[in-house]
Parts: sequence; structure tokens; C-alpha cells
Amino acid sequence: MAQSRISTGLSDLDSIIKGGLVKQKAYLYRGDAGTGKSTAGYHFLEEGLKQGESTLLITLGESQENVLQNVSQMGIDLSKSVFLDLSPSDDMFAEAGNYSVFPSAEVESDPITDEIINAINRHKPTRVMLDSLTILQHLTQDTFQYRNMVLSFIRFVCSKGATLVMTSESDVDKRDDEAEFWVDGIINFIHTPYWRQLNVKKFRGSDFHSGNHSFIITGNGISVYQQLQPGALKRTFESTRHSFGINGMDTMLAGGIERGTITMVTGPTGVGKTNLGIQFMKEAASRNDRSVIYTFEESVDVIIKRSKLIGVPVDEMIETGNLQIKYIPPFGYSPDEFSNMVQTDIEKNNTKNVMIDTVKAYSLSVRDGNSLERLHSLCIYMGNMGVTTFLISETPNITGEFVTTNLNASYLADNIIFLRYMEINGELRKAIGVLKKRLSDFEKTIRELTISSNGITVSEPLTHLRGILSGLPQRIDE
Repeated sequence: MAQSRISTGLSDLDSIIKGGLVKQKAYLYRGDAGTGKSTAGYHFLEEGLKQGESTLLITLGESQENVLQNVSQMGIDLSKSVFLDLSPSDDMFAEAGNYSVFPSAEVESDPITDEIINAINRHKPTRVMLDSLTILQHLTQDTFQYRNMVLSFIRFVCSKGATLVMTSESDVDKRDDEAEFWVDGIINFIHTPYWRQLNVKKFRGSDFHSGNHSFIITGNGISVYQQLQPGALKRTFESTRHSFGINGMDTMLAGGIERGTITMVTGPTGVGKTNLGIQFMKEAASRNDRSVIYTFEESVDVIIKRSKLIGVPVDEMIETGNLQIKYIPPFGYSPDEFSNMVQTDIEKNNTKNVMIDTVKAYSLSVRDGNSLERLHSLCIYMGNMGVTTFLISETPNITGEFVTTNLNASYLADNIIFLRYMEINGELRKAIGVLKKRLSDFEKTIRELTISSNGITVSEPLTHLRGILSGLPQRIDE
């Protein structure tokens, strides 16, 4: 039978659980304090109000006044939601002498149960949120009684036609472990040292996207960024070959770079890697192929100025809208958020060419233990979508031992172009060659790369020299 789904109020979370929550089922939003689980629940209630539904928030810890004040700062409107405020009153401490500070279930649980039943029968909500299950647990020290109370509550709410979301603390010392078996779905909220993340642990009756998905909390509430599923998206495209706009470079590459491939430009600092990548992006933009450069190191102004100095007029392409340079600040985006940005550029703005400068800076910025795997997934996705990708990778050695990449990232590339310094007659010059090209043959010789105010040029093959990769070449006749 087809399941009737309702939105969580977070579109990417709906996508993660493949359509939203199943109606009249119970779900647990679990996480430590400050992870965003209650805020996600507020989005769930707000979405119901937007759909003209009746919603009920049962709060056992935070007062209605505080909830409304806090959600208003995040742009969430719960003013029309029904509140059942069961949080301690202001005068409770003064009255504590009438009974123990930790009242028994006979004192507290029966009145609370009656109020919940009356509120649901009176308002007939279709969405109910309980914040939180952990506080409800403290109303009784008897495990059997607590289990029966919660199970009865879940069944009562769902039998009345409502979908239930409950929040729960998940610190090490206090866990509502048994509740995992009572609910139909569990979403964990995690606050790592760097990013907030969520994952789906359980979802009865449906598949879901596993793994940790990043989210942020801003003045507009929660924004979820689903972990990229590279194999799920594909686009039909023609594998055409595109020019660098540099004759010698195109000759080395047997005509140019194929659409949908990943090219890594590697070499030591200052050798011209970024300039070479920008040249390709500018040339692609001049063909009306929208291109985007994501720079993790240099500002947009610096890239524009230095490109002008070497005769690569990127500013003209920027004015036409065919080229965009985006500066990514350090530690500004999680890997999922960055992938989402690239995905939006590709699918909504029809971007055909992407450059990431540099691989190492990307890894440092996103602060993820599996940053290369994340970048690999992004590259697979871009290849499937027919996007031509350039990855700029820095190597440590100026001369001496030849190293392909600094992060063992060469497996990411279909094509590898390497740049090296070489000393000739006491002058530091630059060599360029092609190490790998997956879809065609390529020239095996090494040429000289020159970058000047007249632009970028590539010489004829340096067949008269040997030992170029060592950085100290010798003439063959020597």
C-alpha cells in the first residue's frame, strides 16, 4: 500500500528519508543539548500550520514564552500552534516544601497524562511534538511504569490521527535506549567539533539515505545539506574535445580536454598552475560555456588583477556572465554545503566547467576526515553531469624528486598535467608535460611554459635536454 507522507518542514531532510514522515507514526529526534533537535521539531510544527493543520506542542522543560521568543529569532512562526506548557512554574520552588523535590509518579504523572489527553481530544491536532521524552522519564523511577506510560502515549496520539515527533537527550549517562524500539523512526542530531550533522538510524517502511548529512542553524532556522549521492544523478552529453587556447598545449593533449573529464594540474608553488587553469576557464567562457572557479586561497580581486597582468582577460568573461569566481572562506562550508553549492551551479545555472583551487586548501577548509572521498564523490557527480573539472594541486618539491600530488590525490584525475621548475644556465624556468590522459593518446615530450604580459605560451618539445624532471637538465650533446 502507498504510504501517505507529510513534510518535516525541511526539504532536504524530506529527501533524505525519501518523501517525508509517514502519517500517524511516531518519530524520535535524538541528540545532545544544543544539537538542533528541538528546532527541527519546530520546523515540523510550522510546516503543519502552513498546510492549515492543527498542531500541538507539549513542552515539559521550556516555557511557552521562551519557545515563542526563541523561534521568532529564527524566523519560525508558531504563534497559531496550540501549546501545552507543562514546564515548572515560577512559584514551584516556593511550594516545594509541600512535597519532595523529586515527586513520585503518583503526584505528577496522572495530572500530566490527564492534561495531554484533554488537549488532544479538544484540539484534535494532526501534528504533535513532545519536548522532551527525557524529562518525562524522570516522572517515575519505575522502568516498567515508564515504558507503559510512553507506549500508551504514543499509541493514543497516533490513534487520534496525529503524527508524533518526540525529542530526547542522548548523553552518555542518560539514554532512552528502549525508546528506539517503540518509535517508527529515529533521527540523530550531532554537533561535531566543526559541523552540525544528522543521520537517520531507523525508518520503518521506507528506505533512506544513510550517512551523516550537514546542517546549519541561522536566523532562518535550519538548513540541511544532503550528502551528495554521485551515482544517482546523470546527464546525457556529447564527449567533445575543448581547446586550451594555447597551441602548444592543445598539441600535447591531442586536441584538448574532453568534456566531462577531471583534469589535475600539479606542481610546486608559483609555477603557474592556477594561471593555466584560469586560461582554460576563460577560453571555455568565450565559447559561451558557463564556467565557475572556486578559490579557497586567493581573493576574487587578486585573481582578476593577476590575470590581467598576463593577458588573460577574465574580467571580460565575468561581465558577460559566462565566468564566475567564488571565494570560499576558510572553514566557511562543510563538505556537504560546498557540494550543494556546486550542484546548484550545475543544475540551476547550467555550469559546464568547474575549477577548484586548490585540493589541499579544500581539504583544510571543509575539515572532514574523509575530505578526499568527499571530493571524489563530487568529481564523479560532475563527470556524470558532463562538467569539465579542473583540480589545482600543489606539490612540495621545487626541484629534485618528482611527486605527482601532495595528498595522494592523483586517483581523482582522468588527465594529469604537471609543471616543474628547471634551472638552465643559472636561470629558473618552467617545464610542462602530460603524465596521464585517459580518453586519448598524448604527447610524451616535455616543453617549456612561459607566462608573461603577452599571455601564456608553450614552446616546442625540449628534445635537446635530458633530466628535466630532476630540475637540473643537461643538453644531450653534453
